[in-house]
Amino acid sequence: MYRKAAVDRKRAKIFSKLARMITVAAKQGGGDPDGNPKLRLAMEKARVVSMPKDNIERAIKKGTGESEAGAFEEVLYEGYGPGGVAVMLEALTDNRHRTAPEVRNLFAEYGGNLGATGAVAWMFERKAVFLVTAESGWTEDRLLETTLEIGAEDLIADDGAFEIRGEPARFMELKAALEARKVPLGAAEVAYVPKNKVQVTDVAVAKKVLELLDALEDNDDVQQVYANYEFPDDVAAKVPAP
Repeated sequence: MYRKAAVDRKRAKIFSKLARMITVAAKQGGGDPDGNPKLRLAMEKARVVSMPKDNIERAIKKGTGESEAGAFEEVLYEGYGPGGVAVMLEALTDNRHRTAPEVRNLFAEYGGNLGATGAVAWMFERKAVFLVTAESGWTEDRLLETTLEIGAEDLIADDGAFEIRGEPARFMELKAALEARKVPLGAAEVAYVPKNKVQVTDVAVAKKVLELLDALEDNDDVQQVYANYEFPDDVAAKVPAP
């Protein structure tokens, strides 16, 4: 019962953040996803995690003025976590003067620091990212063949799960190609992908990194959190799964 309640709370928070993303996209470019690529991307992300259609429609109406909506703006925060791990955050906020101190305090609380614009962005690149979970039943050989067929850039295997990566401008095209081939997607988004990873070899530091990322993700204004950490197998075995 308690586990289900925790899962439900996490799901509700995800839906809330996606609703805000959809509202802002609709406010900026209109409520027609065919003419608003940003809205179309936000809606696709919502559908992948099975966000109810009614929730999506309400969020669009907020953005187009059919119901009350706050004045949200997009902000990108950059900083360093414990062990020199680079962290990037995408946020949607109606009050920068509230969000920035909250983010700064979270970095400080877990042994990191919030940096200036451009501090770590050069360590990341934008990519279309599609997750295929270990439960999908797809093999690496089969997915590699599919990746080559659709013209995606890379396939990365990780403990039975897979990431397919491609150019961000081709997100919708690649997603449609994967769906046409019945590839089950656990997530689909345009994300910041680290160019290089920072090895965290100390268990205590690794735990602090994950605690920082969890705390940042739990902030209502933060939409996405990206980091360039990597744990060796012996360290990963001693920390909670991220």
